[in-house]
Amino acid sequence: MFSLGVVAIAVVAIILFFVFLYYFPFGLWVRAQAAGVHLGIFSLVRMRLMGVPPSVIVDALVMARKAGLNVTDTQLQSQYLSGGHVDNVTLALIAAQRAQIPLPWERACAVDLAGRNPQEAVQMSVNPKVIETPIFQGVAKDGIQLNVKARVTVRAAIDRYVGGAGEATVIARVGEGVVAAIGSSDTYKEVLENPDHISKTVLAKGLDAGTAFEIVSIDIADVDVGRNVGADLQTAQAEADRRVAQAKAAERQYAALAQEQEMKAQTQAMRAKVVEAEALVPAAMAEAFRVGHLGVMDYYRMQNVLSDTGMRSSISQQAGGGQAPPTPSSPPSQS
Repeated sequence: MFSLGVVAIAVVAIILFFVFLYYFPFGLWVRAQAAGVHLGIFSLVRMRLMGVPPSVIVDALVMARKAGLNVTDTQLQSQYLSGGHVDNVTLALIAAQRAQIPLPWERACAVDLAGRNPQEAVQMSVNPKVIETPIFQGVAKDGIQLNVKARVTVRAAIDRYVGGAGEATVIARVGEGVVAAIGSSDTYKEVLENPDHISKTVLAKGLDAGTAFEIVSIDIADVDVGRNVGADLQTAQAEADRRVAQAKAAERQYAALAQEQEMKAQTQAMRAKVVEAEALVPAAMAEAFRVGHLGVMDYYRMQNVLSDTGMRSSISQQAGGGQAPPTPSSPPSQS
């Protein structure tokens, strides 16, 4: 029993010792003092109780002091508790100081809390970034399409890095300017002969307003001649006009056919009426004989006239190479 109690006490003592060292990081305190950062041991204990890793604060404070930055442990703790990255902010401040770029502590913290890396912003300010744009398609006034690819060199604008638009906005604005510059050219040959006219025109529009970047230069990397859009549009218009003309011609043709059929129907109706009227002639002549309105001599004179008319028609048809029309039938004699 004695030995078990001693072991238990020893184990508890060891645990308490490590807990004490956890809340009282003497090794970290000694390292801070050796680096010239005067932090009290109770300051480190307070950080541990607040949930702030003392090693992170001490390392960032040592880097800042060695770089000559006037940063306090309270500022670092506030940035950590706000959800920021203390090491990124500290390295960004050191890089900005070395590059002689004005970067206050508040702005670096704001950039970090906005979800962007302030260290990358400083690096992009020192070393501008080249953005490769997609192929922009524009059409000159003569109807020739041009395919243009550009390279945009941008530098980070730290004062607009928070709330400024990103690379997508810059690319969209550059594309709009390139298409407008090509569209204002009289011929595509002007663009091919002087491609820097596009870059100068686009750069003069101030496309970096409201963005997180400052456009340093816009260089035309490649210009290719595309299809003849004007000729394609004229061809399409001619094809459309041809189809409209065909439709109108077909409409007129159908209207003429309908009118022809109507006239044929009217002619057949008139012929039917003539045949019907001719069928009534014999009956009318018989009635005239019976009542005495038509005599025998009158009848023979009428027959002679009909025969003479038929003979003349036959002679004229034979002389013209045609066929003689049929001789009208003689009405039946009255019995």
